[in-house]
Amino acid sequence: MTSDERRAANWAPVRGGMGAVGGGGERGGEPASYWQATAGWAVPPDALPPATEVAVVGGGLLGAATAYWLARAGARPTLIEREALAWGATGRNGGFVVAGTAEGYPGAIARVGRETARAVWQLTVDNRGLLRRALEEEGIACDYRERGRLGLALGEEQRAALARGVALLRADGFRDELLDRRQAQELVGTPLGPEIVGGSFAAENATVHSARLVQGLAGAAARHGARLCAAAVTGLEPDGGGVAVRTGGGTIRAGAAVVAVNAWTGALLPALAGIVTPVRGQMLAYAPPPGGAGPVFTTAVSAAATPTGEYWQQTPDGAIVLGGCRAAAPGRDEGVREGVPTPEVQGALEGVFPRLFPELRGLAVARRWAGLMAFTPDYLPIADRAPGLPGVWVVGGFCGHGMPFGLILGRLLAEAATGGVAPGALAPLRLD
Repeated sequence: MTSDERRAANWAPVRGGMGAVGGGGERGGEPASYWQATAGWAVPPDALPPATEVAVVGGGLLGAATAYWLARAGARPTLIEREALAWGATGRNGGFVVAGTAEGYPGAIARVGRETARAVWQLTVDNRGLLRRALEEEGIACDYRERGRLGLALGEEQRAALARGVALLRADGFRDELLDRRQAQELVGTPLGPEIVGGSFAAENATVHSARLVQGLAGAAARHGARLCAAAVTGLEPDGGGVAVRTGGGTIRAGAAVVAVNAWTGALLPALAGIVTPVRGQMLAYAPPPGGAGPVFTTAVSAAATPTGEYWQQTPDGAIVLGGCRAAAPGRDEGVREGVPTPEVQGALEGVFPRLFPELRGLAVARRWAGLMAFTPDYLPIADRAPGLPGVWVVGGFCGHGMPFGLILGRLLAEAATGGVAPGALAPLRLD
């Protein structure tokens, strides 16, 4: 075993059930998510070096993916995370790896134009191929399942909107399909409520165990030579031809840096404080349904029971992870920086399944949590040079939709950080 392999083995996270001691509690005052509780907290083990070729700030999906591709290219990066891997939005989301943008294809076309919308959508399709490859080559076990995503239509108006979206997608070469009520029912293991009239289906979309994915990518990066360090980054400054990364444990001099902290972008890069806005999202996990029957949900599922949307999946152990209902919060939880659940949103979440699936009874809430997303004015993420900081690149603002971009943007940012030039595929995500 090489020294890098020994280091990677030494920080393997504690595994356990939903109430496991290794990951079931809080960290930083915020309740652990289902993903964190069943993967355990993985705290980066390495000491901060005085210098590194590339510093990657943030231990979520984008940071881990960027460090992974940098290490695969021989750059020996240093990943710096202030808490634990997958501590932020990645470890607190719905675990969806789906194609597309945060507001859907028609909305993206209306906002940024068809050419840009299609280019960004294609990035997420390409991401899926990269993710499959990395999981296979690195042997990452993270419950990755390509069983599709079902989008439910609640009433004819929503079904008509889904039909317009499917028609646009198919015209541009994507493979979504429109479903009637009978076809939607075939994908759900409990009777549909009367307002569900159909839906849409994207067959190659997937679900994943979010925390295990991030931990697996970080472990693979370590095997390929990356350092994984725990420290709070407090600032970045130009330093000759590179950048000085200030942390609570000292300063690291880097040839380049990638900032991947999403909701905390404005704290490190004040020029982006008005562009990347933190938004709290909330979730809960139901214990496996009683009765011992087969799974109720085999696909990722989404619906617009409220104006801000809902989403859920059933995990291999039978738990049902449900998120959304942000519309129930004052101000829709925009600008909130506290990752704690609230009664208004949690109560709304508990009302989703009784409304949509009235015969799905006996569910018991096992865990509640919240996490900070980051939104941008055009509902597209940013991946570009950081203003006023030569050699620093920034990625964030995924509007609650970062999982579909992780591997592809990580690879493109690794190219940018080592080559000093933005790859052409990043053009739709420029700051301008």
